[in-house]
Amino acid sequence: NFTVHFDFDSAELRPDALPILDNAAKALKSNKKVKILLTGHCDERGTPDYNLALGQRRAENVRQYLMGKGVSGKVLDTVSMGEEQPVDTGHDEAAWAKNRRVEFQVK
Repeated sequence: NFTVHFDFDSAELRPDALPILDNAAKALKSNKKVKILLTGHCDERGTPDYNLALGQRRAENVRQYLMGKGVSGKVLDTVSMGEEQPVDTGHDEAAWAKNRRVEFQVK
């Protein structure tokens, strides 16, 4: 399972995400039948509408990066969950940092 994290209020890929995405690209190129749903997530700060848009930008940036590495866009779908599916329900930076992410889900 591949997951990449983001800084607060940002959809920019962090340097620590690149090796994870490079490995994901290799795996996807070697198994062309797999379809992936990239789900963008946010922490609880910000309005629901803002977080849905930010989660979508995060997922789209991951998709664009993977396509740049040779993965077909036909196997990559994106969706934003906004703040609705936290992995950590805490209300501090440690929890929020875990919730700012894009996850790969096999369809």
